[in-house]
Amino acid sequence: MTQTELDHQFMLRAIELAGNAEAEGEVPVGAVVVHNGVVIGEGWNRLIGQHDATAHAEMMALRQAGKVLQNYRLLDATLYVTLEPCPMCASAMVHSRIGKVVYGASDAKTGAAGSVMNLLSYDGVNHHVAYQGGVLDVECREQLQAFFRRRRAEKKVEKDARRAALAAEGSEMLEKPKRTPKNVTADKND
Repeated sequence: MTQTELDHQFMLRAIELAGNAEAEGEVPVGAVVVHNGVVIGEGWNRLIGQHDATAHAEMMALRQAGKVLQNYRLLDATLYVTLEPCPMCASAMVHSRIGKVVYGASDAKTGAAGSVMNLLSYDGVNHHVAYQGGVLDVECREQLQAFFRRRRAEKKVEKDARRAALAAEGSEMLEKPKRTPKNVTADKND
């Protein structure tokens, strides 16, 4: 198998894992750590379910890989992730001494592997992480975009339902005659 075919194979697994995140109501990002051709760590976003701001797909995969190797240093490993790492994850990759990061879709808002900033390889760090972006970019990007399109549509339905309920509540109040002390007195005299 060529390196490109291997990259595609492992990125496809990361896309599958991103599906787990989506099924749990999380932003669909998946990650796989590979060492000597073997998957040693997998993860998907679990921030909401675990009530943990650090439970990004990459962090979960790095933790599992470290336990498998019984070492936090992952020098000869490659991490595949569907979305360009954020600053937190990129820093963890530098600290783990991961050999390489391969990502799918770029992140124009918080990408820390070159899109907004590059924390994987700059003069101020003691370990430089090789990186490559754009592997199965279209598939990774579409998975994320479909999730956010659906989420926006769901939020719109919820908002419209709340508005309809408030409107119905308001019209009920308008239909019922208000009984003021004046009306009560008039009723008693009848």
